[in-house]
Amino acid sequence: MRVVIAGGHGQIALRLTKLLADDGHEVVGMVRNPDHEGDITAAGGQAAVLDLEQADAAAVADVLAGADVAIFAAGAGPGSGKARKDTVDRGAATLFADASEQAGVRRHIQVGSMGADRADSLTDDEVFTVYLKAKWAAEEDLRRRDLDWTILRPGGLTNDPGTGQVRLEDKTGNGKISRDDVALVLAGLCDTPAAIGRTLELVAGVTPVTEALKNL
Repeated sequence: MRVVIAGGHGQIALRLTKLLADDGHEVVGMVRNPDHEGDITAAGGQAAVLDLEQADAAAVADVLAGADVAIFAAGAGPGSGKARKDTVDRGAATLFADASEQAGVRRHIQVGSMGADRADSLTDDEVFTVYLKAKWAAEEDLRRRDLDWTILRPGGLTNDPGTGQVRLEDKTGNGKISRDDVALVLAGLCDTPAAIGRTLELVAGVTPVTEALKNL
């Protein structure tokens, strides 16, 4: 299986790259900074240097050509302003989906955010509200596309060691989840047909990941 990950240098993406590569899959991590190529390689993947805020869909489609799965795990990140929340968390996500369609990659997984559907009522933080609205707009765009899509909304992210036990459902309520376990779920979603066309929430739980995926 060939998997292309947008935002390939992110903390979840690097974990996911290692999981997939260790299972024998070919992984391409898209990054905008060439200094990050070494980290992708160290995790077992290949780096494709491309800035999703500057590239067009045709250039992204070239990277996606021949892929079995496209995963959007990019984000503007902490400290970025309102403008980049929109250009990355919405704009880059829709560009990546455009490119998936052009390249004929049907399986498309997008990492969203818990609370994206209730941005106005969730927080008084203006930048965070813009971020949630950008994530929601990207979700709405993806739902309208003829792709085998899944949207995964993790809860609050932690760097705690993964437990391999989660709660993965259409609605979970608020909670936290380790980045290790998010990566484990994303790896499993690559080949889980029951997740197609669904928006799933993910928090820590008591169900082993393999069982949680089967329960879908």
